[in-house]
Amino acid sequence: MTDKPPTTIGACYACKRGFAYDPETVTLFPVDPETGLPPGMTVLGSMREPSPEALARAVRKPVCPDCVRKAEQFKEASERAADPSAGWKTWTRGDDG
Repeated sequence: MTDKPPTTIGACYACKRGFAYDPETVTLFPVDPETGLPPGMTVLGSMREPSPEALARAVRKPVCPDCVRKAEQFKEASERAADPSAGWKTWTRGDDG
């Protein structure tokens, strides 16, 4: 980590919250602007070989430190457990159904 102050403010690709970051040190994620997903990822979450066109048009989006930390925790949990989502909070539906 550097002592350099953040120079850019933007939205996190994962959680969409705004955060200040240094473009030289932030985690960046390639995203296909046509789909809004990483190149090669389907809307169902499965992966396939990305097309050269998708790779060429991909732009790199920043990911906030909170989301990076949560992704690392999820990865560690998935390596230890058969069901990596066990113990994680689920979203409420917002209605009683």
